[in-house]
Amino acid sequence: MKECCDMRVTVIGLGSMGSALAAALLDKGVETTVWNRSAGKAEALAARGARVAATPREAVEAADLVIACVLDYDALHGVLDPVAGSLEGRQLVNLTSGSPEQARQMDGWARSHGAGYLDGAIMTTPPGVGSQEMMILYSGSAEVFEARRAILAALGDPVHLGADPGTASLYDAALLGLMWATMTGWLHGTAVVGADKVEATVFTPVAIRWLGAVAGFLTRYAAQVDEGRYPGDDATVDVQIVTIDHLIHAAQKRGVDNALPELLKDTMLRARAAGHGSDSFGSIIEVLRSPA
Repeated sequence: MKECCDMRVTVIGLGSMGSALAAALLDKGVETTVWNRSAGKAEALAARGARVAATPREAVEAADLVIACVLDYDALHGVLDPVAGSLEGRQLVNLTSGSPEQARQMDGWARSHGAGYLDGAIMTTPPGVGSQEMMILYSGSAEVFEARRAILAALGDPVHLGADPGTASLYDAALLGLMWATMTGWLHGTAVVGADKVEATVFTPVAIRWLGAVAGFLTRYAAQVDEGRYPGDDATVDVQIVTIDHLIHAAQKRGVDNALPELLKDTMLRARAAGHGSDSFGSIIEVLRSPA
């Protein structure tokens, strides 16, 4: 990691995530400067060897690479706009959550001030930062990504998604939707089996093993979605509609809220009404793309 440790990095924003980013850099021996509007948040990092900048300008000018992770884009501009001239010749990695449109605007803003730009999305909670099992998604300049890969690898497994700076934010939103749907489905299932005195810790290993099979379904349906053809050679939408009624019945008998499976069934029924009853479950994307 010599290339990593020879570089100077600034982290702007020391909330839970920004502090975790700075700590991961310090763990790799990176010369790290930090700045936060509330200076007290820098104390623990200073004790570990971080240099604390007194102002955003000092923070930017202390480093070759500036990593920003603040509340939102308004906060980001509030910090960086007054010191934009100091960014020239440096590189900005923005890990602030926002929309693809905001990321593209920020890319243009950074380049107009002579800075290379990468937008990113951290696909973990703060305790996972620094682990190579956790992805951090990036999009934007491939040149910046390759030049700073060693630093980015100190934060997590860096995955570059392409030149469009909005892609990382787009993936972030889509993947969060997948996470929430998966976790809510697991909680619903846990509530159903829990009504019959099955502990969550007993049910969950079986659920996790089942997710391995589900991953195989996703791979199969991905090719169908790209082709726009949905051969119902495994399980059709009509079959799924019958099957989901078993879940709804079991949950109802156990006093478990059925809003989620009812929503899923409604989507399946709309797909059948659109002519996809004999198609695979992948065909449901057609009604998601064109909601009523």
